[in-house]
Amino acid sequence: MRPLAYVRPLDVREAVETIASTPNAKFLGGGTNLVDLIRRDVEHPDTVVDVTALPLNEVTELADGTLRVGALVRNSHLAAHPLVRTRCPMLTQAILAGASGQLRNMATMGGNLLQRTRCHYFYDTAAACNKREPGTGCAALTGFTRNHAILGTSEHCIATHPSDMSVALSALDATVEVESIRGRRRIPIADFHVPPGNTPQTETTLSHDELITAVEIPPLAVARNSRYRKVRDRASYAFALVSVAAALRVEDDRIAEVRLALGGVATRPWRATRAEAVLVNGPATEESFAAAAEAELVTAVPQADNGFKLELARRTIAATLRGLLPRSTA
Repeated sequence: MRPLAYVRPLDVREAVETIASTPNAKFLGGGTNLVDLIRRDVEHPDTVVDVTALPLNEVTELADGTLRVGALVRNSHLAAHPLVRTRCPMLTQAILAGASGQLRNMATMGGNLLQRTRCHYFYDTAAACNKREPGTGCAALTGFTRNHAILGTSEHCIATHPSDMSVALSALDATVEVESIRGRRRIPIADFHVPPGNTPQTETTLSHDELITAVEIPPLAVARNSRYRKVRDRASYAFALVSVAAALRVEDDRIAEVRLALGGVATRPWRATRAEAVLVNGPATEESFAAAAEAELVTAVPQADNGFKLELARRTIAATLRGLLPRSTA
């Protein structure tokens, strides 16, 4: 057993001061990922800073209609919130697709953003993994790669980002609010997760001493017509092979506005900006959907066992967009 200190701060200031003065400490929220990693000997914090007593567990509506979600809001509560269900159904659907009911009751908004890959080589401490131990190599590159990424990879890491919620938040242009002893800053969701590059152990733009305090979701009218579609090996509690978060507004049979993000195929939640550029102002047709998917996947680098994700992604993108068309168009 490794010795482990436990601290339970009562306010945000105490939490960030504690983490700043303890280099090998980790924040503990729901613990649905961190506790597993400690048990599997992947994470080795000297101290866990339990933030569950902090007043960060409310969903509030700001004056401009923005939804402010506290970092400690449980996934189950967020999925059931009436404003989330009506204004951005893709987020509710992504959360409900993401885990078992028991895990959703424990997992938090902030923790979901920070969950680490489920790559089996990352969890296997006998395997080489640059994400777990920088410089040791990537066993996945010569191993079994069915569940690995085809977008945003590097020669050092091809691990897939696991979050469903983060894919929806990417499509919704969310903003992550963080706090440290230096003050508060806001990070657009597009800049929050980073590709592996040469430093796969670095997964976000957070500093060690920064605490996620909230996520803000802007009032996007297009998000009312949205959907999250997840393709996986079994119907419940499985990570995505391919997932699509999409929102669509069609006027006069042309696409006036579109939001598209992918999961299960990339090293981070993947905003499909190339596909969006192809779609916007174009016809709402199967041909357009296919062209958009092709444009997004042009940089894909499949491995020996996951080339099927290319066709699966094409079909899932098209099916998700098709399901959002007005009935007169579909």
